[in-house]
Amino acid sequence: MALLVGGTAAIAVSVLLSRLNPGVETLELCVQASVGVAAGALLLAGLFARVIRESRRQIAESEQRFRRAMEDSSIGVAIVGLDGRILEANPVFAAMLDYSREEIEALTFIQITHPDDHQIGRETMESLKAGKIDSFHFEKRYLKKDGTPVWARLAGSVIRDGNSGQPLYLVSQIEDIDARRQAEARIAEAETRWNFALASAGQGVWDFDMRKGGTTYSATWVKMLGYDDGELDGDPDRWLAMIHPDDREAVAEADRIHLEGRTPFFEAEFRMRHKDGHWIWILDRGKAIERDEEGRLIRAIGSLTDITRRKQAEERLTVSSAMLADEKERLKVTLQSIGDAVICTDAANRITFMNPVAEKLTGVSCNDALGKTLGHVYWAVDEETGHRIGVARPAIGGEAADDQNSRAVLVRRDETRCSIRQVVSPIMNERNEFCGLVIVFQDFTDARALQRQLAHAAAHDALTGLANRASFIRAMEDLVDQARKDGIGHQFMFIDLDHFKLVNDTGGHAAGDALLKRVAEAVRGVLGPQDMVARLGGDEFAVILKSGSAAGARIAARSIIDAIQGLDFTWEGRSHSIGASIGLAPINPDCGAVDEIIARADAACYVAKAAGRGCVSMAPENDAKDDRVEIETPKPLAAAS
Repeated sequence: MALLVGGTAAIAVSVLLSRLNPGVETLELCVQASVGVAAGALLLAGLFARVIRESRRQIAESEQRFRRAMEDSSIGVAIVGLDGRILEANPVFAAMLDYSREEIEALTFIQITHPDDHQIGRETMESLKAGKIDSFHFEKRYLKKDGTPVWARLAGSVIRDGNSGQPLYLVSQIEDIDARRQAEARIAEAETRWNFALASAGQGVWDFDMRKGGTTYSATWVKMLGYDDGELDGDPDRWLAMIHPDDREAVAEADRIHLEGRTPFFEAEFRMRHKDGHWIWILDRGKAIERDEEGRLIRAIGSLTDITRRKQAEERLTVSSAMLADEKERLKVTLQSIGDAVICTDAANRITFMNPVAEKLTGVSCNDALGKTLGHVYWAVDEETGHRIGVARPAIGGEAADDQNSRAVLVRRDETRCSIRQVVSPIMNERNEFCGLVIVFQDFTDARALQRQLAHAAAHDALTGLANRASFIRAMEDLVDQARKDGIGHQFMFIDLDHFKLVNDTGGHAAGDALLKRVAEAVRGVLGPQDMVARLGGDEFAVILKSGSAAGARIAARSIIDAIQGLDFTWEGRSHSIGASIGLAPINPDCGAVDEIIARADAACYVAKAAGRGCVSMAPENDAKDDRVEIETPKPLAAAS
């Protein structure tokens, strides 16, 4: 521009002078002026060129600094178009979401934003386009390449056209705050658990905060004093006015000493007036948690516990202190006199007391046991599994419940054993701290034997010792279910004695009972140990042969008939002979219910009796009438003498 202006001026002057015909001097002067203008123009051109080069250098340096800052930034940086496309991203931002730079620069912000956070991004973009805002900052969730959400904090601004002011693109700084968010979530969860624990334990919480202008109290705190939630909030000194006059000075002094920093925490026990006028005892614990630069209190927090019951108990203990020694002695005499064995331990599981019954049952004297660990003296195992029954301390914070066990076995040092029933009770002090155990146990050997006898009697026939009808039916139902599942077959045998009534009529029921015992022994003696035998009632017996063979069942049935017929039974000098008829029915997947199997075998037995007694009849596997009766010549019965 300078050269153009200078040259134009020189030409104009030359043309003008040629028309005016000036003198030589004037012409020389004009030429000199033209040369001066041209030289000045050249000088200005040089200056302008230098300025342009400097500006371009500064722009290049600025661009380089921006690129370097973007590449070396410890947080993510992205340039985003107004349409949401990611125009450029630095390596940190790409790595934050597990993408490569090429992959992430092919996406839009919507594609990498959690669906629940789409709205905040749209609203920000609309505000930027409308010129309502020039910068932004908020927190939202991005989605990693594998879909995992990650929390980030965004801060950025819009770059606008220098002339029109229209937005061109956005420059965003993205900081990974996922770890902080997770930490905040854990803190919030811990605070929730803490508040729940405090409320469950009946402890109130107060919070003094100068910045909030007073003290706030938890719902448990105000309820403890009979007030409504929020009714006591505000005045930080109101709590002092509610303290009993006799306690106020000591409490104020303890509070002052702590505020001065002379004690690590504030703790005091005092009486406070309930809303209805009565006094309750309070345990107040607190601590200053924040002070200003001059040491003045900014915030303190603490808890209140209603200890009225404890104080009442302490008063009762004070009144009865003179009687404590006598009471302890009476207790010791009582423990030594009762029929139950008692062992006490301390918190380290060392024995502190044993009464004489415990000495007798364990075989260890009290003098030898004192100070020893519990396992050195008392070793109990489960009667069924043989595993040791632990007597451990309760879990911290857990409920201190009694542990009862009625199937324990005490193993002594000499390996002898006795059945016991034990109750293990933890000893907890007023601070809910574990102090030891009290183990009370009794010799349960006779009772355990009686229980086994009763259990046996409930499942067996009292006369013959065989399984009774109820237990046999239960076992048979299990076998039927098993047969349906795995197809394994068995044989059911219904046995009815022949001529048994004659024995009862001539010899009486005592003779009949004695004969039934002999019959049970005979049947049991013929069969194998895996076969089941039961007395169904009267002179009826039942057998389940585990072998599924029909031929084997006939042989076994014939053997039973022969064994019964061969009984040499004499009662009061008179010989009696009886026989038996047997009906057989298979147990297989298609056999039907237990009642149906018994009915078929009973019907087959009836056929055997009708055929002359002393026979075996096999029932068909369906409901058709069985006309295939095996008839055998019965052995003649001896005449009654």
